[in-house]
Amino acid sequence: MAIDRLADLPRQVPDGADRVGGAPSTPAEDLKYRGGQTIQHLSFVNLYVGGNSAWQKSDIESIDRAIAAAMADRKLNNVMRQYFNNAEITSTELPSHPLIGYTPPVMTQGDVEYCLSYLYDQGYLVQYDLSSTVFNFLLPPGTVLNDEANRQATLADTGRKNDPRAAGFTFTTASMTDEESDTVIPKADEGDSTSGLGGYHGSIRKGPKKSPVYYSVDVFSERRADGSANGIPVFKEPWKNVVATLYHELQEARTDPDVEDAIRDPYNPNAERYLGWTSDRGEECGDYPISGTRQIGTVVTEVELTDGSGKVPVQFQYSNAVHGPEGPIAEPHPLPQ
Repeated sequence: MAIDRLADLPRQVPDGADRVGGAPSTPAEDLKYRGGQTIQHLSFVNLYVGGNSAWQKSDIESIDRAIAAAMADRKLNNVMRQYFNNAEITSTELPSHPLIGYTPPVMTQGDVEYCLSYLYDQGYLVQYDLSSTVFNFLLPPGTVLNDEANRQATLADTGRKNDPRAAGFTFTTASMTDEESDTVIPKADEGDSTSGLGGYHGSIRKGPKKSPVYYSVDVFSERRADGSANGIPVFKEPWKNVVATLYHELQEARTDPDVEDAIRDPYNPNAERYLGWTSDRGEECGDYPISGTRQIGTVVTEVELTDGSGKVPVQFQYSNAVHGPEGPIAEPHPLPQ
């Protein structure tokens, strides 16, 4: 954790006006630091599953631009600094990449972790600082996400017809342009993206030291022609939904990166040591603002960037300082005495 810099901050006093959407004060949902890792200086890489054949170039450009701006925004980061002893936090978007030759109708957690393991084993990740980098698997339009540990047949089949390596599944080196609980351990997401799942984050362990490799997986949330939904379609423009989901997952990944280790071993009395910031009900910084709201549009919305360059879609995160979801603020809140 960073050095306490409370003495450098203005003595502002938070009040209910700082909570968005008239949300009630919920101190019982406040996050507590459990002793695990956090990522003060975060990097992330967007991986577009299906590549150019599955994505519109304009959506890729809009997503990359908006999430980079949102994660680096000073006023938005001022909310999250309370979880880092009010030290400065940074986020760096590294060049995005397509994952080509593979456009799955359904993607499981097993699929995501298999793909990430494959990229690691093939040496595609050696250029990254894996201790602070999150690899975002962005699912293309139409792909359904679930949380099953098993792989789908398209990935599990060892025959060349269905093997992603034979199908041209590659990580290119060019850029795209050339949850109620009785435990503090978060529960794994349930269901699939046709019933409200927007994404999740996790990790695998690789290498001689079994070090973590971090990921998120994020649905292309949209309202279908038949009126049904895939993911969490708040905005009419699906790329904005992707950005809001990404923002949620990246903030959780920075404040609770090793949560998957705890989820895998929930009955281990020492599993809590893996956790960063969670509530006593096992929710992370992005969870209660969603589960506790009656109007999702109050917490998933567009905000003006600090530099005045435009708006970005985000999901407001939980703030201990105001005991509820909070939008961008001019200065960090003073830490509790």
